[in-house]
Formats: sequence, C-alpha cells, structure tokens
Amino acid sequence: MHRHFEDAEEELKQRLLRMGGLVEDMLSYAGKGLLEKDETALKKVYETEAEVNRLHIELDDRALKLIALHQPAAADVRFTVACIKINSDLERIGDQAMNIAQNTEIFLKRPPLAHTFVALPRMVELAASMLKNSLDAFVGKNVELAGAVLSSDTEEDRLKSAVFHAVMGLMQNDASTVQSALCIMLIARNLERIADHATNISEDVIFMVRGTDVRHHSAGTSKIGA
Repeated sequence: MHRHFEDAEEELKQRLLRMGGLVEDMLSYAGKGLLEKDETALKKVYETEAEVNRLHIELDDRALKLIALHQPAAADVRFTVACIKINSDLERIGDQAMNIAQNTEIFLKRPPLAHTFVALPRMVELAASMLKNSLDAFVGKNVELAGAVLSSDTEEDRLKSAVFHAVMGLMQNDASTVQSALCIMLIARNLERIADHATNISEDVIFMVRGTDVRHHSAGTSKIGA
C-alpha cells in the first residue's frame, strides 16, 4: 500500500511539472510576442491554455483522491496540499500570460509609442526566472532557492512602479497615447502578478519541506533559516 501511495505521489508530481512546463512556455511566448512584436508567438499562448486548464482540473482531482483514499503522514499531507496550491498558482500564471497576449495584441494594433519602457524586458526576464526557480525549488525541495525567489519579488515590484510612473507621465503629456499606454500598464501589472504567484509557490515549497509558514513576513525570508 505504501509503495502504491509513493507511486501516486510521483505521478502527481510529474503531472504538476508538466503543467509547470506548459505555463513556462505560455510566459515565454507572451514575452516574445510583447518584446519582439511576434504575433505567431501570441497565438501559441492561446493554443496552450486548453491543456493547462485540463491539467488544472485533473491535478486537483488526483490530489484530493490521494488524501481521501490513503492515510498519509504529515509530510505527505503537506506535499499533497502544496501540489493543490501550486496547481492553482500555475493556472493563474497561465491566465496572466493570456492577459499579456491579449493586451499585447491591442497594443500592436495602435500607433507605436515614441517612449521605450526599458523596465519591461527586465520584468519579463525576472518573472520567467522566478517561475523557473520556484519550480526547481519544488523539484529539489530546495528551501534556499525558494527563499531567493521571495527576495526577488521586491525588484519586480520596483520595476512595475517604474513602468507605471513612465506611463502616467506619457498619458499626461499626450492624451492620444492613453489606450496604448494603458496596455503597457496592464502588462506590467500582469507580470507583477506572475511574480506574486511564483512567490506563492516558493512559500508552499518552504512549508512543504519544513512545515514553516512564511507568508505575511515582511522580509519574506525571515524564518527560512530557522
């Protein structure tokens, strides 16, 4: 029975990683569409969403059955609950990638802006890195890597604020830019939300490994080394 449970846990883990890989692809396609004005990449975001949504439902069902049909120990319960929560965050990251693609499509149909939002490429890069590192932390049960993701969230917030500041100045100086500028503002918000979800995943990894809840701590990593 214990071996059967371990096999079920491993299958759950592998399906979660499959979903994580698809969500990473969605973010990569969305970023390429935005930064390279690649409409083909944007279409790939939409094409991937259906599989992510299917896995989202399947993973929750498998995880709940795992708890209901067995009597897992505390560490196994934490693993299964972490999978459910990570599954939810991954699905929401996919939604944010969809939003980026949709806002980019609107943006590309508008006259180009003279202003270059230099923080956006870094926001895309950082969000992708945080997502990857959070998933790597889950696979390796790596609390230190999870803590590094938490620390990175501050920079993404700062970059979003820089984009917002630039957008507000642009709209104030030229009313004709409002719709395009709002698209940039929404995209920056989408990227910041992806970073938040990656942070959530990392918090779940820390709880899964150590049973320590680090949510709502101002420093994010204040109890990781405890």
